[in-house]
Amino acid sequence: MILSASGWRRIFAKSGGEQDNTPEIGPENTVLAVLAAEVFADYVRNAVNQQTPVIACGMDARPTGPAISAAVIRTLLSKKIVVRYLGITAAPEIMAYAKKLDGFIYISASHNPVGHNGIKFGLNDGGVLNAAENAKLVESFTRKCADSQAMQKAAAVLNDCSTSDVDWVYAESSESKKDALSSYKSFIREVITSVRKPSEQDEIFAQIRKSAGKHPVGVVCDMNGSARSLSIDKEFFAENGIPFYAINDTAGDIVHEIIPEAENLVWCAKEMERLQAAGHTDAVLGYMPDCDGDRGNIVYWDEKNHKADILKAQEVFSLAVLAELSYADMLYGGSADYKPAVAVNCPTSMRIDEIAAVFGAKIYRAEVGEANVVNTARKARDAGFTVRICGEGSNGGNITYPSSVRDPLSTVFAVIKLMNIDGLYRTWCEKSGHAYRDDFTLTDVLGTLPVYTTTGVSEPRAVLHIRTMDHALLKGRFQKIFEAEWKSKLDTFSAKYGIVSYETVLTNGTTETRNAADFSKSGSGGLKIIFSDRKKNPCAFIWMRGSGTEPVFRIMCDVKSADAEEEKELLQWETDMLLKADN
Repeated sequence: MILSASGWRRIFAKSGGEQDNTPEIGPENTVLAVLAAEVFADYVRNAVNQQTPVIACGMDARPTGPAISAAVIRTLLSKKIVVRYLGITAAPEIMAYAKKLDGFIYISASHNPVGHNGIKFGLNDGGVLNAAENAKLVESFTRKCADSQAMQKAAAVLNDCSTSDVDWVYAESSESKKDALSSYKSFIREVITSVRKPSEQDEIFAQIRKSAGKHPVGVVCDMNGSARSLSIDKEFFAENGIPFYAINDTAGDIVHEIIPEAENLVWCAKEMERLQAAGHTDAVLGYMPDCDGDRGNIVYWDEKNHKADILKAQEVFSLAVLAELSYADMLYGGSADYKPAVAVNCPTSMRIDEIAAVFGAKIYRAEVGEANVVNTARKARDAGFTVRICGEGSNGGNITYPSSVRDPLSTVFAVIKLMNIDGLYRTWCEKSGHAYRDDFTLTDVLGTLPVYTTTGVSEPRAVLHIRTMDHALLKGRFQKIFEAEWKSKLDTFSAKYGIVSYETVLTNGTTETRNAADFSKSGSGGLKIIFSDRKKNPCAFIWMRGSGTEPVFRIMCDVKSADAEEEKELLQWETDMLLKADN
């Protein structure tokens, strides 16, 4: 079982098949669920200093969710925890609801295949536990798993729960779900507008509705049976005058792969093209969430080529950052103490640096992991910066303050604000030196983004299966190979790509170490090598890190160019060196 701060995950399907859609989890997985819930029950009681904490419990739309939920609920009740069960719920929804409780347990494996499942833990700050707090749970959990009587003790915990208490939790589930939806709707309005007063929020949404005639935006969503099928999306868009077209919107009806990358966004694109052909010319923006509904990458209508096009994850994040920095500039730009910043993960494309520079925003980088990025943003705020947006560009989606979790509604409304709030796109054009016209389209906006070629996180060539379990050792070997290779290839890279120097950057948690001399010091964290041109401007990087949620080693390359061959050559070079180090 992978025990990352971003979520504890494994294949929970009884058969052990990651594509198995059985609802059965078997006795061993049931015990794991019991032990995980027991550990969190003890943790949250100490954290909130209450004998009977109130915990929200919910799940995404995977078939093993109900069985895991049943074990978790009975365990929490046996530990005298008050449970508010939401059934199928989106991650941002349960986290918004938990802000008025003491914490949450969310059963999900995010974008992993359907046979996987897992558990996320959080208190009432709107996000998952950070790495340090998660480590406390991991220590206790592994100790319980190592107990030779673990199976018997877990059975005793389940038997210690009264049937009437369980029945009450399920009976109250529909009311808890309604309460969660209401909490989420109120919270996402604040996230989108960045203001707390409902009357002021209404004014901003009124601007969006008023501009709908100028830049009509209808939204297409491929729910793919995700938890968002039972969330606020349809109602929320309708309330704000935005046509909404949904497909595969029956919760649990997962019709294709879950990860919202290009190969799975084709269903949304096909539906957009069908709607356009049927006369729904407002169908210009689309998204597909993952199973827990906290990430949604984007499809848009390219009116110049008359087709639906799929944005890459890095482009989605770049567009959201552009929109939110422009929006923050409108809200706070005249204030003397306004210091904008953006927090991102280490493999986020350098196009973000260029966008941030236009608005005078500082970039903070953290190790991969949503919790790392969120906590880096918090550190920046403590230092006096306004961090309107943060996120993992390599995965798409964004986290918009005061939220602590990705949300497709934040992403989609970032684009809608950019299109429909007067002055936002004009500000970007004026600051970045691009030509502006009143009748701009999203295609025009995308044409102003800095041009980079970046490895996609779900591409087969971005994933390596490495035998060396000690990643510090692997990176130490890699360093020796790299340094020798660098000397032999410098003339070639200089002539072909203008690369003349490099800098090594390490990321561990929320700490970034620049100009690192020892690659192995990154340990299990991120290792990035930034290449610069003769003017000392960064022009490319290669990056690597073992996944915290999957048994794979991830690599990528980012190049300031539309030249795909440069990206391919640098990534293949990185691959060859890593495989040599692994041997």
